[in-house]
Amino acid sequence: MPRFYCPDPLAIGTTLALPDQVAHHVQVIRMQVGNPITLFNGEGGEYTAVVTQMEKKRVHAEVKTFSPREAELSYAVTLAQALPEAAKMDWIIEKAVELGVTAIQPLASQRCVVRLNSERAEKKQSHWQGIIHAAAEQSGRNRLAQLSPLTDFNSWVSQSDLHKRILLSPRGEQSLSDWARHHPAQALSLMVGPEGGFTDAEENLACDHGALMLSMGPRVLRTETAGLGALAAINAIWGEM
Repeated sequence: MPRFYCPDPLAIGTTLALPDQVAHHVQVIRMQVGNPITLFNGEGGEYTAVVTQMEKKRVHAEVKTFSPREAELSYAVTLAQALPEAAKMDWIIEKAVELGVTAIQPLASQRCVVRLNSERAEKKQSHWQGIIHAAAEQSGRNRLAQLSPLTDFNSWVSQSDLHKRILLSPRGEQSLSDWARHHPAQALSLMVGPEGGFTDAEENLACDHGALMLSMGPRVLRTETAGLGALAAINAIWGEM
């Protein structure tokens, strides 16, 4: 059954006009009046609705049933990703949502090639939010990963955080998988550098503020691979895959 993110309040028995983007998608896949769809608004659970009216640019649906089904990890994971080049961030966000990440924190670090002014950062924020919506629809998640504004690396690592912070680096003397096998499932933040990695000064600053430096094994992974590989490894070891 097609799944769509609908930010409106949802309740059994109500009929609503679907958001323009959802209505367009319903028409593109040639759905008909009477066809069922699944709707979720990010507040938990999902609703089954039935298409009741189709116009040229508007589609109405009636909400029929509610299911409390969830597909969230039992622990919260924040992916703190330094901005990579080109469209790599789009891919990273999409796959991180599929793997269950709870929050995404874009970081501006010293070796980032991409530099965003406030206007471009705002446009990127809106674009990335759309990717989160689409990835949640595809992966069956009923809650949306939180997307934080782009933040300077030094400022972010200096903030207090109750979560364990793990800095992924080839300098790490212990592997992430080895650490995870010896620790219970818990909330954490994974810190991933840009193409050139974090500088030694940045890594030292993070460790001074309590971050744990771990490696991803003997191979050096690309920035678009490291965070996703770490998520997959943790999920497998902690029984979520």
